Amino acid sequence: MHNTINPKILYFGTPVVLISTLNEDSSPNLAPMSSAWWINQSGMLGMSKKSKTVENLERERECVLNLPCEGLVGAVDKLALLTGKNPVPVAKANMGYRYEKDKFGICDFTPTKSQIVKAPLVKECPIQMEAIVKEIHAFDSPHPIAAIEVKILKVHIEESLLMEGTKDHVDPEKWRPLIMNFCEFFGLSQKLYPSRLAEPFLSRY
Repeated sequence: MHNTINPKILYFGTPVVLISTLNEDSSPNLAPMSSAWWINQSGMLGMSKKSKTVENLERERECVLNLPCEGLVGAVDKLALLTGKNPVPVAKANMGYRYEKDKFGICDFTPTKSQIVKAPLVKECPIQMEAIVKEIHAFDSPHPIAAIEVKILKVHIEESLLMEGTKDHVDPEKWRPLIMNFCEFFGLSQKLYPSRLAEPFLSRY
């Protein structure tokens, strides 16, 4: 039996992304988000247009998408209710947000130099993707949301996550992404069933 409901959010489960950008004074900003998906070498990100990250993306046109693993959940959670906007927007202040300049320091993350973009990598994240902004689209929502299209330029993968005998394939049995599911942190369960799509997909790519 199905019930017809009207949920306030539709976060059925997407990976957590830590987006690093540069502020106007060239200091790094770091923000957690989870409305993200990728296809080929492009990505789509959904974020509030009032955020410091979107402000930085509009100006700098680049970022790094850092993917934390399950083990970094405690550090990631330290970024909750922090903003790089000063003064804190009224709506965020009412939700309990406070201004924080050094977000890397708050969660003991290490900013390291990227190969192409100026925004830093998060050293502790097993996957890091350097990207440039292609388009920023308005998104149909009761809230000011931006749908940001990015192009991935470089992908950095922790060596232990690669399939044995390959240099370009991530082993899905080793990668344990941190998942946001209805605003709560989750990990992955074990593989349930081998997909028939996996073999032709891997042989193609």
